[in-house]
Amino acid sequence: MRCFYHPDYTFPLPAEHPFPMDKFWRAEALIRAGSSPLPPPSACHPLDDKRFSPALSIHPVDPAPFDLVLRVHTNDYLEQIRTGSLDPRAALKLGLPACEALLTRSRLEVAGTLAATYAALTDGLACNLAGGTHHAFPDHGQGYCVLNDVAIAIRDLHVTRPELRVFVLDTDAHQGNGTHAIFAADQRVFTYSIHVGKNYPAVKTSGSLDVELPRYVGGADYLEQLEATLAPAFFDFAPDLVFWIAGADPHEHDRFGQMKLTDADFAARDEHILRLVTRTRTPTAILYGGGYNRDREHTARIHAATVLRAATFFRA
Repeated sequence: MRCFYHPDYTFPLPAEHPFPMDKFWRAEALIRAGSSPLPPPSACHPLDDKRFSPALSIHPVDPAPFDLVLRVHTNDYLEQIRTGSLDPRAALKLGLPACEALLTRSRLEVAGTLAATYAALTDGLACNLAGGTHHAFPDHGQGYCVLNDVAIAIRDLHVTRPELRVFVLDTDAHQGNGTHAIFAADQRVFTYSIHVGKNYPAVKTSGSLDVELPRYVGGADYLEQLEATLAPAFFDFAPDLVFWIAGADPHEHDRFGQMKLTDADFAARDEHILRLVTRTRTPTAILYGGGYNRDREHTARIHAATVLRAATFFRA
C-alpha cells in the first residue's frame, strides 16, 4: 500500500498552539517503524512487522501546482494567504499564521492527497499521511484548514473522468462543512459525515447524509450509528471512489472532539470501514483529518494505527 508524505507537512507553530503539527512526523515515524502500540483490530489482522511491512511504502511529494488548486480556491484567497493579508476575522477563523510558507505546506498536503487518489484507483487502497482539511471553503479557511485537498482532488479527477461517482466518508468528529458546501449541487459526489451535532462548526452546511450524534457519545452508540447508516448510503450511491477522512478526534481524551471512543472503538471503526471498501473493491484514499488529544503523542498513534490497519487489509 502506497503512502505519501513530506517532512514539511510539519509547519512551525508556537508550543502553546492547539494544533498538534508534530503529529505528522510522529505518525510517519511510527508507520515507518512498522509497529503501533495500539491494540490490533482482530486476531485475523495483527499489527506486526511480518504481516504488513511488505505491503506498505512511503513516497515523497512536491507541492501541488497552482492551476489545480485554482479549480477550487479563488486567486484572491490564495494571495491573501501567501502575503499574510487576511483580515483579523478571517485570520481568527483560520487559526494558522498566513504566509507563503503556510501556503506551500498546504500545497504539499494537497499533493499527497492527489497522489493517494491516483494510487488508490490503481491499487485499491492508498494513504496521504496528512489531509482531510474539510473546513476549507473556496474563498476562506476555517478550523486549521487552508486548502480543501479532497475537493481539489475530486475536481482534478472530474476533468478527465467526469462520470466518476465519489463518496466522501468523513468520520472526523466535526462536520466537513467546507466539502459539503463545495459539492452541494454536484450529484456525482456523496458527502457522508458522522459527527457531534452541537460542536464546531457552529453553523453546519448540509451534506448528502449528516449523522448527528449527541455530545460525549460512547463507542457502542457511535458504532451502532455508523453500522446502521453507512452501508445503506454507500450501496445506494454505488461509488467508484471513496475518500475516507478518518479523524483521530473522536477519542475519549481529545480536547475538541466531544466523543468518548476508546482505542478499541477506533479499531472497530476502522475495521468496519475497511471491510466495506475492500469487500466491494472500491478504491479508497485514506486521509488523517483532525486530532487534538490531551496526550499529543496519542494523536499520532491513532493516525498511525489507522494506516497500519489499512495495510493489513491491502495485503489480505
